[in-house]
Amino acid sequence: MTPDDIAALMQRAYRHQTPWRPDDVAAVTARRTTRVFSDDGAVLIAQVVADEAEILALVTDPDRQREGRAARLLDTFHAEMAEGGVTRTVLDVAEDNAPALALYESRGYRTTAARAAYYKRPEGGHADALLMARPMTEGHARS
Repeated sequence: MTPDDIAALMQRAYRHQTPWRPDDVAAVTARRTTRVFSDDGAVLIAQVVADEAEILALVTDPDRQREGRAARLLDTFHAEMAEGGVTRTVLDVAEDNAPALALYESRGYRTTAARAAYYKRPEGGHADALLMARPMTEGHARS
């Protein structure tokens, strides 16, 4: 997927937060520490530094949700990160994003902290960000 494709996908999917612009996507994906995983209608963008990975975005086209695409991308990501020596993965997610929270919790992520009023909502107001982490140990592997 090109930066324009990813930004267009984010535009369709991010209804409650500001989507990334094509220039933002291009800048992030150009970094040598960035990894991009995609499946038809879904993309995961992560940054890997030393033995830690951070998921920066996991987005699925609204017309393709509930088909397991995000789960498959997450599983593929975990397998590749574990194989590459990553020992921990972190991310943040809006506290009111129940589908994402359920997915991450099903894959072994646990909330470690929160950032108050982190996500600004287009309609006004804010949502807290939950910081989540997952150790990349054999006991947390999922296939």
